Amino acid sequence: MADPKPALVLHLATGGEPLLFALKTDESAKLTGKLAELVKTGAVETVTTKDGAAVAINFAHVAAAYVDDLNRKSTVFGMHS
Repeated sequence: MADPKPALVLHLATGGEPLLFALKTDESAKLTGKLAELVKTGAVETVTTKDGAAVAINFAHVAAAYVDDLNRKSTVFGMHS
């Protein structure tokens, strides 16, 4: 089995292709527990990507956000393939 490649996936409220940000495992664990609250409140959060870049995200413009493993071939919401 390949090493996990966690990424923050953001679907913007305006549509279009989702934005993907590669994350370190510890950053993905930190974000997973608070994504729902960030989207609900429309907060601005700084996320550190796998390469060390700091990205400020305004969750007021995000319709859906989740952490996913880029190694997975397909995603069905609510279940892992």
